Amino acid sequence: MTTILHIDSSILGGYSATRSLTADIVARQLALHPGAQVIRRDLVVDAAMHLSGAHMAVFQGGQVTDPLLGQDLATGGAYIDDLFAANIIVIGAPMYNFSIPTQLKGWIDRVAVAGRTFKYGANGPEGLVTGKKVLLASARGGVYSGESPMAALDHQESYLLTALGFIGLTDVTIIRAEGLALGEEAKAAALAGAKAQIAALAA
Repeated sequence: MTTILHIDSSILGGYSATRSLTADIVARQLALHPGAQVIRRDLVVDAAMHLSGAHMAVFQGGQVTDPLLGQDLATGGAYIDDLFAANIIVIGAPMYNFSIPTQLKGWIDRVAVAGRTFKYGANGPEGLVTGKKVLLASARGGVYSGESPMAALDHQESYLLTALGFIGLTDVTIIRAEGLALGEEAKAAALAGAKAQIAALAA
């Protein structure tokens, strides 16, 4: 049975472009894979703590003495379990200040774990989360793709491709809606283009 991991990170709730796009992507995947199971992670509602010295002490073999820390470590472990359980991973990733939301960065910090999702070998790091398809819903107010003079400022998609690839997720399709802050006409066109791309997705 197909398992879809649905991750949202936008803080905008019902006003979010990426949340709308990820919902459409998941609906499309369910149509393509009837009976698929969906694992839902809203990183705003159910966010893990950011890494701290206490986390690192436990990672180095220290004891868990704080119940909240123990609960948070379990959440981080569940994030990794989600990745291995999923066949298709849908991630909503808006651009905030040229990069990604801190909620999504926190998720990456918790899933990029040596010995679990990647390992170091004779030829360098090797990703261990392989054989999965990633559909990335990207939204940004400006235009950063192609020959745009703003392209060098994209630390959102470029970072995500690097981080996901590092743990073995290299089959990534980007569904992009950009220029959303350039007026209502530009916004409508960008969203319509992204939704058309979603409708054309094949199994």
